[in-house]
Amino acid sequence: MSLSRADVEKVSLLARLQLTDAELTTMTEQLGQVVGYIELLSELDTEDVEPMAHAVELSNVFRADELRPSFDRAEMLARAPHADGEFYLVPAVLGD
Repeated sequence: MSLSRADVEKVSLLARLQLTDAELTTMTEQLGQVVGYIELLSELDTEDVEPMAHAVELSNVFRADELRPSFDRAEMLARAPHADGEFYLVPAVLGD
């Protein structure tokens, strides 16, 4: 399947992109290469390939959520310009 200039114009319209003639020409060529590469990949025999979510096996990359000491609330609130003893006071953003 080759990509025509009209195809690129339609996609740019749907994406609300305003492309110049030079950009349309460049995009038509570049997107045509992408489509050609995908067509090349479709020739591969994937009959015995198991579907996967990632190309490499991943495990949880986050550290364990452990309780640890933090700043003293009273000390931090004492540094704030406005506080009520428990929370920082800030101006309302969304109104009353």
